[in-house]
Amino acid sequence: MTLIEVYKCLCDETRLRILHLLSRQRLCVCHFQEILDAPQVKVSKHLAYLRQRGMVETHREGSWIIYALPAKRSPELTANMKCLQDCASEIPVFKADLRRMRKALAKSRGPVAGCCSPVEKGKRVRVQH
Repeated sequence: MTLIEVYKCLCDETRLRILHLLSRQRLCVCHFQEILDAPQVKVSKHLAYLRQRGMVETHREGSWIIYALPAKRSPELTANMKCLQDCASEIPVFKADLRRMRKALAKSRGPVAGCCSPVEKGKRVRVQH
């Protein structure tokens, strides 16, 4: 991954917010929708853009695709993710995203366990993607 490729991915607010969240926790599309208050189409488009450029990885857990930062990161990505973390700690939208992420994960009872399955009267209800 070249420095130019990294910066192309970082020049969009939604992608920055996604990467910031993934620096803390692996997440499903439904989590991003809730946290970013964005439609599935928009979230999926940005996740696909990041995935095609090696900025995120995916794996399947049951019916869901879980997104995470790559296990092996280029020096350029590592340095820029550190910079993002340093800068994001002072920016309100990133702080709000972290608060919403904690709420979303609490509702789904974990980062992946019960993902996309709201609890209704003690029973899980499967939500289709």
